[in-house]
Amino acid sequence: MRIAIDAMGGDNAPWAIAEGALRAAREWPDLTIQLVGDKAKLEPITREKPDNVTLYHAAEVIAFDDEPVKAVRRKKDSSLVVAARLVHDGEADAMISAGNTGALMAAGLLVVGRIPGIERPALAPMIPSLDGSGTLALDIGANMDATPEQLRQYAVMGSIYRSKVDGIVKPRVGLLNVGTEDTKGNELTKAAFPLLKEAPIHFVGNIEARDVLQGECDVLVCDGFAGNILLKSLEGTASAIFKVLKEEFTRSLVTKAAAAVLQPGLKSFKKRLDYSETGGAPMLGLNGLLLKAHGSSDANAILNAVRQARIAVEGKLVATISAEIGRAQKEKERENE
Repeated sequence: MRIAIDAMGGDNAPWAIAEGALRAAREWPDLTIQLVGDKAKLEPITREKPDNVTLYHAAEVIAFDDEPVKAVRRKKDSSLVVAARLVHDGEADAMISAGNTGALMAAGLLVVGRIPGIERPALAPMIPSLDGSGTLALDIGANMDATPEQLRQYAVMGSIYRSKVDGIVKPRVGLLNVGTEDTKGNELTKAAFPLLKEAPIHFVGNIEARDVLQGECDVLVCDGFAGNILLKSLEGTASAIFKVLKEEFTRSLVTKAAAAVLQPGLKSFKKRLDYSETGGAPMLGLNGLLLKAHGSSDANAILNAVRQARIAVEGKLVATISAEIGRAQKEKERENE
């Protein structure tokens, strides 16, 4: 199995990315890690690399402030595009990048391509839940608008992902909405609801935003606009909670003593909300496996992203999604005859 990693993408590139890649290579000797980036910068960092790490030279870098589509088209020798090309050419089974999200999506569409029948790929990060199992949410910002049919496709892809990658036998799929009643919502969610009921998934109905962290579903379906607002709200809330706790626990000797007692529990709580533990967000619907790691990913996050990619490839995630979407298309064609 070969996994390409964009070594130059992310706030901590290339050092943290390379370190995570080396850890992954040592963790799974059966993998081939393809580290893509400027060899002049990577070689000093990877002097003691194991035999299953290969360096691929890429002279250019796509920055976070680059316009995604233009950057992908003009910077063909960038680490992100070269890694995507490895997937397209069948030289890599998956790709990981902590770089420009829009550019990664553009590379996915322009270089790797969509699965036939998929209208729009979806970005699907894992949202932490109190039960520890997490909720896969899609779409979280790849597409600001969506149609009811696209939400149905998100639901099917998300259900397959949780089954193949996380081993959930019957993933519960929910639709993000303003109420739990079947008739609630705007025109989009009202039209999507019956499609999700008929889809080959375990649909559990509408889910309110306040219940997402409770683990009410394993897959949360939404359009990119609402999904991105939900994700940013949760991230901001978590950040604010930790900031307030830090201020309160360092206010006096008494609170510092209390913090010392509570430290194991607080660390466990923080770990539940730590992005580095989930690794990355898959871009589902592409004709190849692409994972978007957090922009500030450290070595641990990259290690976990490789673990995630490894399980997805072993589970034949892309092939399974392609087969299910193809089957649905044929059924629709028969109905229209």
